Amino acid sequence: MKNILVHIHDDDEQEARLGVAIDIARQNDGHLSCVQVTPVEAFGGDPYGGLFGMAALIDTIHDQDKALRVVTERRLAGEGVPWDWRCFDGNVVETLIEQALLADVVVLSQPSASRRGRPPAAIVGDVVLYARCPVLMVPQGQGRIDLSGPVLVAWNGSGEAAHALRLALPGLKRAAAVHIVEVSDETTSLPATEAAQWLSRHGVMADVHEWPAKGRRISVALLHAASELGATAMVMGAYGHSRLRETVLGGVTRELIATSTVPLLMAH
Repeated sequence: MKNILVHIHDDDEQEARLGVAIDIARQNDGHLSCVQVTPVEAFGGDPYGGLFGMAALIDTIHDQDKALRVVTERRLAGEGVPWDWRCFDGNVVETLIEQALLADVVVLSQPSASRRGRPPAAIVGDVVLYARCPVLMVPQGQGRIDLSGPVLVAWNGSGEAAHALRLALPGLKRAAAVHIVEVSDETTSLPATEAAQWLSRHGVMADVHEWPAKGRRISVALLHAASELGATAMVMGAYGHSRLRETVLGGVTRELIATSTVPLLMAH
């Protein structure tokens, strides 16, 4: 992961998100691209202030964005990693996807249902379904990541799981341990042993686990496995599709985005 893209936005998880992105850049001798987007289309329907009111509001948002940039650049100057800054007006999701065309990973924060403070926007699902690179979702309050720790690979034999595994390979090569975990009562078309064999051909030894669901949802069982195995990150295929302009995520993907306590590296 040499090209790390991180979303810059003034929410309560900004510092944590940036801290994880810096860790990834430092541990990989990589480059950090900070993408800041002013969502001007969100103010296009102002029925009270008209064009003048909308322009004044956008100017205020731009001033706030500039203030955040000053603070963030001051921090980056002391972190010892190369970085660049990119500012845009437009749709946040579409801009991030476009800017991620040559990124190795996009770092986003876990969305929050809390109405207090400034929760990060719920953009993870949209970005992961359309970005050409994996998305790393940072759990709330977690500002560091150790890429050399144990990693859990969630496996169900699907194309999405295989795709996520391929994209995660550079990180898996440096992990202290790789655990392929399958939570299913059914036989998959591509068993976890095949994934382990593929990894072995790339010099990565992995342990295969058939994790019992014990009546729990798959997402709950996977988080239990991550805790029991001491995983510092989870790799998984993201399942979903677009229905007109609505992103419809699969149940396991949706639940893990909402509840995961470990960083999720996802690819569709």
